[in-house]
Amino acid sequence: MAAAATAGEIQDEAICSVCLGYLTEPVTIACGHNFCRACVTRYSEEKGTGTPLTCPQCRARFQKGEFKPNTQLNNIIQRIKQLGLKPGKGQKEDLCERHEERLKLFCAEDGETICLVCEKSRDHKSHTVVPIEEAAQEYKGKVKNKREMISGEFNKLHTLLREEEQLLLQSLEEKERETLQRLQENVTKLSRQSSSLQQLITEIEEKCQQPVAELLKDVTSTLSRSENVKLQEPEAVSTDLKNVYKISLDMREALKRFGVDVTLDPDTASAWLVLSEDQKHVRRGDTRQDLPDKPERFDNYAFVLGAERFAGGRRYWEVGVGDKTKWTLGVCRESVSRKGKVTLTPGNGFWVVRLEDGGYKAFTSPSTPLPVSVRPRQVGIFLDYEAGEVSFYNVTDGSHLFTFTDTFSGTLRPYFNPGLNAGGTNAAPLIICPVPAPAGGNLGP
Repeated sequence: MAAAATAGEIQDEAICSVCLGYLTEPVTIACGHNFCRACVTRYSEEKGTGTPLTCPQCRARFQKGEFKPNTQLNNIIQRIKQLGLKPGKGQKEDLCERHEERLKLFCAEDGETICLVCEKSRDHKSHTVVPIEEAAQEYKGKVKNKREMISGEFNKLHTLLREEEQLLLQSLEEKERETLQRLQENVTKLSRQSSSLQQLITEIEEKCQQPVAELLKDVTSTLSRSENVKLQEPEAVSTDLKNVYKISLDMREALKRFGVDVTLDPDTASAWLVLSEDQKHVRRGDTRQDLPDKPERFDNYAFVLGAERFAGGRRYWEVGVGDKTKWTLGVCRESVSRKGKVTLTPGNGFWVVRLEDGGYKAFTSPSTPLPVSVRPRQVGIFLDYEAGEVSFYNVTDGSHLFTFTDTFSGTLRPYFNPGLNAGGTNAAPLIICPVPAPAGGNLGP
């Protein structure tokens, strides 16, 4: 096997990267790369006078006529030709099956590597095509981001689970030990999920180390499977024992320990917004109201803040978005500008997610598109002040949408924007939902 690989590599060195055939009268230029004498001569003439010549492979500069015959390489090529091998046959996995040409390009629409002939065909003529090295770097970045997202969500669930487990164990008396058996069953289920996630993480890491052609071969499938990662809900531990909390390992059930009753602050509401009497609903009005121009009121944008202020700890709340076509939700600093132009980025004190024009995105800088398979009718927002995280969840299917990571200082407040009415198609309000306490009572700080 090793000998075959070595033979393939030697054969690969005998190929001219300009004509993609075996080198004819091979010459070596200043950087050490080899080309057919006719190919490099024609290449030099096409550049014309006054234009610096650069190596077609590495872009290093060389002077016209500055190349030397490579007799030894020419002898090797003649031996290879005597064996009857066609150019490129040493490494079949890098050749186009239809045209037997090198796979040098990647088609973004079809998610496959193609050759120069394929690029000119009807199948790919109007598609976005880039060099495979460039595509490999892009997909390596995507794979890395998916790995970090999966690891982050898994670690967060583990932390919340350990806290729940400690609370349960502290409440158990000697006669209540049988409850541990049910807990152990849940831990076993979590361990299985842990193994599955670790296997996916390992696969992604191995993918990043593969050669370019191998990396791109199944990268779409790997990314698709990572998009659909969900932590299954183990069975809740039920018990009638005194002072023992009912526990669920579902992420939302764990987050509800930190549930907070959020209301809207009318003093911050734009004159374009209409708030319900209980300060739980907000919608965009048809006309601008005549309201006092208070320093804390947003004047240029239809924003409103929650009345609650957070300077530490963990807090969780949920907002009903229903069938609205536009909305923006999240967290902002108490000190954000309320007058004039406002830019919604973490650098300006906003950590928000938006739905607009049918697409979801996180307002990073630049913004990050969010892949959403099931439309959320209810969005959960979890603030972990000390960890510097604001996480968004699709309550409808239990999936994670996005997590901002930053360093917080000062006071933070919930942020709401119901979006333009859009001719009545987006007139429904944003609704702050009651977050029921987890089974056994609210264990939040």
